[in-house]
Amino acid sequence: MAILLKGGRIVKKFLLYFLAFVFICFLLPALLTKREEPVNSEKIEENNEMQNNEVSTTENIADESAYQYKNYGTIQLLHKKTGEVEKVELDQYLCHVVSAEMPADYEQEALKAQAVVARTYTIYKVRNKKHDNADICDDSTCCQAWISKEDRLARWEEGKRDANWQKIEQCIKETKGKIITYDNEPINAFFHANSGGTTELPVNVWGGSGFPYLQVVQTAGEEGYTQYASEAEFSKEELIEKLKTKYEDIQIDFENKEDIKILEYTDSNRVKTVKFGNHEISGVETRTIFGLKSANFEITKQSDKIKFTVKGFGHGVGMSQTGSNTMAKQGSNYEEIIKHFYTGIEIKEINSL
Repeated sequence: MAILLKGGRIVKKFLLYFLAFVFICFLLPALLTKREEPVNSEKIEENNEMQNNEVSTTENIADESAYQYKNYGTIQLLHKKTGEVEKVELDQYLCHVVSAEMPADYEQEALKAQAVVARTYTIYKVRNKKHDNADICDDSTCCQAWISKEDRLARWEEGKRDANWQKIEQCIKETKGKIITYDNEPINAFFHANSGGTTELPVNVWGGSGFPYLQVVQTAGEEGYTQYASEAEFSKEELIEKLKTKYEDIQIDFENKEDIKILEYTDSNRVKTVKFGNHEISGVETRTIFGLKSANFEITKQSDKIKFTVKGFGHGVGMSQTGSNTMAKQGSNYEEIIKHFYTGIEIKEINSL
């Protein structure tokens, strides 16, 4: 009997150990392991769609806020003919300026260079106000040219109107916020149609001390443009008549070869001083009196006529538009074009001012 009791206790003890072993090895790990929820493919697709929407929303916001003007986002534009002052968005204003100042069939990079130049010129005018009630006007003889969209479209070929306007808008968009600076200040970004091969110093056009970023630079490839060469002829009577509008006492001996003579040229080969009888006149003034396209001219006498043979179109200071188009055709981008025509400058964001 004692032996059976002892044997029963041994069996019972063995069962207890066995159950403990099973619990530790199998049941306990199962209880401690986190059960995975069954895969719900619809929920996964929903989550992925939400993530995609969040990315898309972020990209849209980034596109819309790619460049936000801290200042100068709008300007006060004076319409000279009506006297009306209009508040306009800067880049929308530039669409009207670029479309008035440069042919839309010019290269994309040339138009982009013009957009940056026009933006810079505008900001320079805003910071150096000339008009009491406005930042800038639409008169090219005072500030820079401007044309309404309606008038601009009407002057383009019908089949090119929308494409031309979109091209200009794109050039302004791709250079948004970009301006040209010297010593971290916007430059006085002069430009002209055709330099005749060489740009001019501002001191030779308007006097003063000039600007360090406006130097004489060579411009290749302008000969193929209609703006490169022109002529003007005047009879002796017409010549005297035009000179008398400024110099009433003008006297010229047309038989004397020395009475009409160029006396001096500038470094860019433009006329600095020319003699007309009893007066010595600057080349710039001569250009104005006779309506010449440039101060880069030669004078020849032909029987009873005086002939001016002219190279280039405009004052010659700063960027040549035909020169920029030639550079663009040769592969230069708008920054390279700008840095060719303006010396020692940087192209910066307007918000850095």
